Amino acid sequence: MQILRTIILAVIVLASMSVTDLYASVKTSLGRPDLEAIMAASTDPSSDYYYPKLNKRFMDNDTTMTDEDFQYFYYGTLFQEDYDPYRPTFRPKQLEVLRPIYLKERQSRSERQMMLDYAVAALEDNPVNIQQLVHRIYVYEQNGKYDLAKIWQYKLNHILLVIASSGTGIAPEVARVVVYPEHEYDFLNLAGLTATGQRFEEPSYDYISVNPRNQSDPEGYYFDIAEMLRQYFLKHPSELNGQDGEAAEAPVN
Repeated sequence: MQILRTIILAVIVLASMSVTDLYASVKTSLGRPDLEAIMAASTDPSSDYYYPKLNKRFMDNDTTMTDEDFQYFYYGTLFQEDYDPYRPTFRPKQLEVLRPIYLKERQSRSERQMMLDYAVAALEDNPVNIQQLVHRIYVYEQNGKYDLAKIWQYKLNHILLVIASSGTGIAPEVARVVVYPEHEYDFLNLAGLTATGQRFEEPSYDYISVNPRNQSDPEGYYFDIAEMLRQYFLKHPSELNGQDGEAAEAPVN
């Protein structure tokens, strides 16, 4: 899809690990998330970062959200009552119908409307659904709704920048932090990288191997899923310990 090639500078910055100056400028603006502060603010109705407030701004055509607003919004997802990192696929039967449509070089107007209807509903269910943000932008562009495409691209770019600023991903101590397992793959795919494998590394890292684009590129990237797992086991305590009393393994992506 054209939109996958035109997410503009944000994705280039995320993808190009060799462009150290550009990456550093992104990292300086935000840095690694302070999850304790984000948890406190996102659940405090008096805070400007209260999640429902940020969610309303995100879902409206609001382009005044700052980098920090986006960081609190994205990671605030972790601390919402209905959060589940391994939540079921949204309307799986409808998505199955759409899969071959996504793969077409061009879609009919009615097919694009199906894509848009699903994307809008899926984003109301989960506002940080990266794949559906991409599809929403794509349909707006194809339908000539360039202002709307630009607004939603702004939102997607900032979510990607938030993930990029959380770390380089080249080692566990600088692992990137995501709120859903699929975001590991979404992020790398939008950066033009193809995942070739995945493994879990203790205590709380996903390592995604990729096809390096050149000899200087890493062969894979680390993602920190500690808070994701903590929230999952808080809501599924029966899965925390195995029958022998030892900690259970992380759920399979």
